[in-house]
Amino acid sequence: MDATIAFLEGKARALRRKIVREIGWGKKGHLGGSCSAADLVTALYFGKMRIDPRNPGWPDRDRFLLSKGHGALVQYAALAELGFFPEAELDRVKTLGSILQGHPDRKLCPGIEANTGSLGHGLSIACGIAAGLRLDGRKSKVYVLVGDGEQSEGQIWEAAMAAKAFKLDNLVAILDRNRLQAMGPIVERFDSNPHADKWAAFGWRVIEIDGHDMRQIVGALDAADQGGPTVIVANTVKGKGIAFAENNPAFHNGVMTKEQYEQALAALAA
Repeated sequence: MDATIAFLEGKARALRRKIVREIGWGKKGHLGGSCSAADLVTALYFGKMRIDPRNPGWPDRDRFLLSKGHGALVQYAALAELGFFPEAELDRVKTLGSILQGHPDRKLCPGIEANTGSLGHGLSIACGIAAGLRLDGRKSKVYVLVGDGEQSEGQIWEAAMAAKAFKLDNLVAILDRNRLQAMGPIVERFDSNPHADKWAAFGWRVIEIDGHDMRQIVGALDAADQGGPTVIVANTVKGKGIAFAENNPAFHNGVMTKEQYEQALAALAA
């Protein structure tokens, strides 16, 4: 287990370096929310999910949806690391003609299950996919990563009720609870707390963890196999791993200077 945890922790650092590379310096990019989710996405792609980069459409694959689609940089980093597309594509993020747009596009990028980024919609899409897989008799799991700013969207709770009503035990939601949204702290904007209590009230099995402790993440994903629907409330730090971006709403979708860019790469290489 220790070797597996060390492997995943190394992969998470690699994904964060790729996120910084994708943004570069002098242009806007969603650094904060991509880095807060990096450990969670790493555990899914490199430890938990059954996927095949050589066959992205494999019918029995597990599915991952990034409901907070503005955090696409972390998903692109994982897909590149796995070989879904050439790593050179990371240098073309958000450019005309690129397969890697600001939000995930399933028609352009292999490994993307749904176009996301209209906040609140991803969980509903995941419910539909989970129900369809069950009707087809497939054992695949559906994982959907949602943001805590996104919890103010009514569609999240409609989907939560539907998942419980239809007993979607093949569905796992992961809440990236970094406590910040675009304009500042959630408690000072549209306070949707307490998150764990709300999900439990909607009939979901709730597992709360430190979203940067790889051992806890792996344990929670394994525990989520035992019934559901299950939500993993992952307490995270926005901008995790990059000192000047941590807990800084300016880097929700901010611009790094050349000095900050080099500083971030150096910190993640240490």
